[in-house]
Amino acid sequence: MIRARFRLVLPEDVWVTEVSTSFPDATLRLLTGVPTGDRVLELGEVRAENPERVTDAIRDHPDISGYEQLYAGDSRAIGQYEADESGLYEFLWASSLPPEFPIVVENGEMEFDLTATREGFEAFGSALDETGRRYELLTLVHIDDRESLLTDRQREYLTVAHRRGYFDVPRECTLAELAATLGVDTSSASETIRRGTGRVVGQFLLDRD
Repeated sequence: MIRARFRLVLPEDVWVTEVSTSFPDATLRLLTGVPTGDRVLELGEVRAENPERVTDAIRDHPDISGYEQLYAGDSRAIGQYEADESGLYEFLWASSLPPEFPIVVENGEMEFDLTATREGFEAFGSALDETGRRYELLTLVHIDDRESLLTDRQREYLTVAHRRGYFDVPRECTLAELAATLGVDTSSASETIRRGTGRVVGQFLLDRD
């Protein structure tokens, strides 16, 4: 199996392109998307210095309807809405490989992950080339040996840390909060995460050679 991350330049006439280029310092994260006919029901997150300005632009865009704000903070907001997303998802939905969320959009460019067999990955790349869109392959990691790469405890700790936002910049939770969630002391959490992270990074660097 192969896990890869792509960066794709979005069409200019897609709503998320227009909003993200209007707020180039903001990060828009599409947390999930469910097709509903020719539209998509989305759960989206905005991370910005002033997220209210960005969410107002999303709510007021003609391609957005039924915007409902679910969370609002100083630098982060989450909303649910319906969107005309044919230009954003048309290639991903048409492929045999569904998009993996979250999909991250910044300043008119979309980043997304893909997990596939080697044959599926090569077919996806060929299909992407045929679209003529500009894109970049950011990372490529072979994960055939993922079961032996991490211990069960390392995999558990890294998974919880990722879900809680421990690796985000800025971090969404502290080491103490993470340790409390795992039910261990901070030194145990720190050591296990450090060793697991070292193995993952080492595997990635070896695959890049």
